[in-house]
Amino acid sequence: MAPSKVYLFDEIAKHNKIKDCWLIISGKVYDVTSFMEDHPGGGEVLLSSTGKDATNDFKDVGHSDDARGMMGKYVIGEVDITTVPTKRLYVAPGLGGASSKDDKSEFLIKILQLLVPLLILGLALATRTYTKKE
Repeated sequence: MAPSKVYLFDEIAKHNKIKDCWLIISGKVYDVTSFMEDHPGGGEVLLSSTGKDATNDFKDVGHSDDARGMMGKYVIGEVDITTVPTKRLYVAPGLGGASSKDDKSEFLIKILQLLVPLLILGLALATRTYTKKE
């Protein structure tokens, strides 16, 4: 049996797209690109587990024995466990970090969520007051 190729975490993390998706599960590296369309949960589920150790994600779902049996054909090597960060902030592929524009939009939404119901309540009260027959 040939020795398994060992990948650095940073190299694996670059493969985080629909057409190029690698996962780390239990210390092994899986190229699941060809499985993206066939995954019962959809390709987005697999993409959300890129750029980190996806072992817990995989175990939490409770995959069947058939699913575990399928994994063998996607193994391409092992991860150098010393290069895997213990904690990593997940940023969805293609989204980048948050910007100040996002913060302003969030603030505006919160203000509107407060003011719109008050405006509706005020209009209802005014309508009732002025249309009330004496």
